[in-house]
Formats: sequence, C-alpha cells, structure tokens
Amino acid sequence: MSIADVVGVKLAGLLFDAGTVNSPVLLQVGTKNSHKSDSADPTSIQDVFFRIGGATPGQATTSLQVDSDNVIIDDIWAWRADHGNGVGWTSNTADTGVIVNGDDVKAYGLFVEHFQKFEVIWNGRDGEDVFFQNEMPYDPPSQSAWMSSPTTPGYAAFLVKPRAKGFQGWGMGSYSFFNQGVPIFAAQAFESPASGVDFHNVFTIFLDKVHGSGGINSVINGVGVPSVAGNADTPIDVNQYPSP
Repeated sequence: MSIADVVGVKLAGLLFDAGTVNSPVLLQVGTKNSHKSDSADPTSIQDVFFRIGGATPGQATTSLQVDSDNVIIDDIWAWRADHGNGVGWTSNTADTGVIVNGDDVKAYGLFVEHFQKFEVIWNGRDGEDVFFQNEMPYDPPSQSAWMSSPTTPGYAAFLVKPRAKGFQGWGMGSYSFFNQGVPIFAAQAFESPASGVDFHNVFTIFLDKVHGSGGINSVINGVGVPSVAGNADTPIDVNQYPSP
C-alpha cells in the first residue's frame, strides 16, 4: 500500500501480512524527498501491524517507510515471526521494520522485533520517539552471518543517521535472546551521532541465561556495560545520552 503526498490521511486498524514474493515495502507513506505536508493537518498511522511469516510464509525488505513530513505514528507492531509457519533465517527474510525519512515525524509506541538488519532507521530531522520495544532476531546462524560492517558485530536495533539532527528518544529498550547455541553479539542496541540528538532512559536486557547466548556489548555508541548472561534479566540503563 502507498499513500500519496497529501495531507490529513488517517490510516488505522490494519494488519499487513507479507506474501511469499518479497515486497520491497509493505506500507509507504509519501514520496521520498518530497517534503510535502501540513503540520496543522498531519497524516496519522495508528494501530497498524505488520507480520512477516508466522501465519503463512512471507518476505518483505521493509515493513513501514515514512517519507512524508509531520506524520504521527501511534502504536506500530512490526514483527518478523520467531515462531509459527514459514519461519527461519532464510525463509521469512526481512531487513528492516521501520524507516523514517520525513522530517518532524513523531512516533508513540514502536514495537519492532526480530528483523535481520537495522530494525529502525531514522533519517528525518527533528523526529521524536516515545517508547520503543525491541527484540533482536533470535536466529542468526553465526556471527559472520550477522555483521553490519566487516568489523562491527550485529546490527543496532535503532539507527539514527547523521542527517537526523534534533532527534529525541524517550523510554527505549532492546532485548537479546540468541537461541541457536552459538555466541552472537551486537556492538550496541542504539547507534546515533554523538551530538545533535537526545536519548532519555534507553536500556538493554539479556533474556534467558539458560537458553540464550552472546549478548549486546553496549547500550548506545559504546556507552553502557555489556548485557550478557552474567547480568541476565537486569536492565542496563543509560539515563541520558549524550551526557549533560
């Protein structure tokens, strides 16, 4: 589904199920780089959910791509299935749950889980996210299969790109449960520029020290101690980034 560069669209109460033929994007809002919007009559995306596998096999590169400015996102669950039908590292393939390219986009309640690369990518200026819940993919078969660069293990759950000056994040958490019996690590849960952004109360948690392995080496940009089996089920919190 695509929404044109128009103002005041209200999209609510939908479930997108990916099909067996890969979809580049399941829902695209506006046209990239058009910057057409009206802050007095914004488009809103409310209670919209995306499922990649689980009910039936499915594939989609990106679930939600927001290209318009001033969009309000309220309660999004983008889920690459970790159980059910058609589930596996090479079966229900999906790179990213949410990409925000528009400026002045506000998100309230992002639930984005198990995608195979960056789960959320935020490119738009002056954006804001209030509440983010994430579980990294359970099923990378090896560390070499899950590297964001030749020297960076894993992918951050939430990537804020250098263009996204003015971004604010509040109450954002990422959990790890790598369950393939091999040690898998992510360098950080949150990755962003070192200035021009503000994060408040971001954290990581290692789930299930009996069946999980590996972990998350830092909360954000190398700040915050590793979240591993030794401190399982304990939030590793960074109250403010950058530090005041």
